[in-house]
Amino acid sequence: MHEPAVTLFDDVPSATTPNQSTEQSTHDLLIVEADGGSRGNPGHAGYGALVRDPKTGAILVEKAGYVGIASNNVAEYSGLVAGLELAHDIDPRCRILVKMDSKLVVEQMSGRWKIKHADMQKLAGQARRVVDPRRVRYEWIPRERNKDADRLSNEAMDAGMAGVEWKPKPSGQSKPARVAGEEAAVAEAPRAPTGALHHIEIWVRDLESARSSLGWLFERLGFIPKDTWTSGASWSGAGAYLVLEAGPDVQDERHERRRPGVNHLAFNAGSRAEVDLLARRAASHGWSLMFADRHPYAGGKDHYAAYLENDDGFEIELVAAPEA
Repeated sequence: MHEPAVTLFDDVPSATTPNQSTEQSTHDLLIVEADGGSRGNPGHAGYGALVRDPKTGAILVEKAGYVGIASNNVAEYSGLVAGLELAHDIDPRCRILVKMDSKLVVEQMSGRWKIKHADMQKLAGQARRVVDPRRVRYEWIPRERNKDADRLSNEAMDAGMAGVEWKPKPSGQSKPARVAGEEAAVAEAPRAPTGALHHIEIWVRDLESARSSLGWLFERLGFIPKDTWTSGASWSGAGAYLVLEAGPDVQDERHERRRPGVNHLAFNAGSRAEVDLLARRAASHGWSLMFADRHPYAGGKDHYAAYLENDDGFEIELVAAPEA
């Protein structure tokens, strides 16, 4: 995470004025990342927003919401408003750098493009009322650098289309993000047992193909991108990390899970509804449902799971938590 130059805010008044309290701001700067999407444009729409500490890169709070039937632009503006509200709740005096992959929102809120659409005019006005516009700056970022907000907006759309409330998913971070409207539970982490899993390294012949299917699924399951290098990438979470490696020693042939060795990986994937949603979304990322005639009980009558296979022959099992 690159910390922006202070010169972005040189024209911003100091945190206190003669008519204000001398209480100091707890944060000099907060970063808001926001996104929105619509499946149909207009269609089922949702937004995602989070506040990040620019010094540590940690997510301080996150929020997602279903908008209903709306355009992609309205959803993006809704994410902006939510992000500004989150930052204001943390520190009503801090400066804010908003990062979005929507060129339209960034240019319009920076005053360089005119806002013509009535719905967006209303949301832009709401954003300006939440926080003094002089304390806010906007920066366009590529979509691949806005993955957390994109993840949240997709979760919101999934939840809305399923008729349920959005609920946060485990982030895999050592200190999970606080969810808007809730206090994070404070508990001492249990000591890891000797022999606990450290990491899994998966050799693949096509790294980009593996990242678009396996990597996509890892991130949907809460694993966080960790490192990348010429022939590989890694994701961390749940006290371990996962590696995809496509180095020169990897044989150029399709993976065969039926040979001696590891057959598949199985992950806890939340509730039954969450398993179903993830399995459906995976179809757009190179995954096919296995054992369709026995789904979702291919593993037994008391074992609710989705078994998926990608184009390279890797199998993943998504296991639902037992119902109470």
